[in-house]
Amino acid sequence: MSVPGAFSETKDATKETQKLCDQVKPQVEVKTGKKFKEFVAVNYSDQIVAGRNFLIKVHVGDIHYIILHVFQALDGAVELKGALDNCTKDNPLVPFLN
Repeated sequence: MSVPGAFSETKDATKETQKLCDQVKPQVEVKTGKKFKEFVAVNYSDQIVAGRNFLIKVHVGDIHYIILHVFQALDGAVELKGALDNCTKDNPLVPFLN
């Protein structure tokens, strides 16, 4: 059962989450100072607010992952709120500040 205002359970990535990742990839590359050849959404958790917050785990090659905090406004605008670099496939999807 989901808790109002809380992030959902972790779910497998969808075409929608991959599209969000593709939209923020240039911002992620600037924020991390890295260029990613691979950028594939693996799983995600979301939170309904005045719009939607997403925590998305992205595979960026070999054993390397990055976790993104992406906000999608009610009008569909997408904004990168944070990127947590140097993650592994075992890192949990939990809110973070950066």
